[in-house]
Amino acid sequence: MAIVRVTPTEIDVKTGLFDGRPRQVRIANENVRVIEIAQVRDELAAYPVAQGPRRIFDVRTPDTRLRLAFEKRGRRWLLEGREAA
Repeated sequence: MAIVRVTPTEIDVKTGLFDGRPRQVRIANENVRVIEIAQVRDELAAYPVAQGPRRIFDVRTPDTRLRLAFEKRGRRWLLEGREAA
């Protein structure tokens, strides 16, 4: 299945202390463990000025795959995509 874009929604993400990679995601009042980080894409050099730099993570959880984006300027995590059911 492919990851389908969704309306960007702010979510809570717990990260590793030293590397800043997502370890746990809170979705619908449930903590979901990140099993694998499939891909990381840096948009630190070329980005829209209004949005600022960000880093995108494609992660796998026990139930689904997610696309998470970390906006450096606002220091917030967004859910941008989810695996189609």
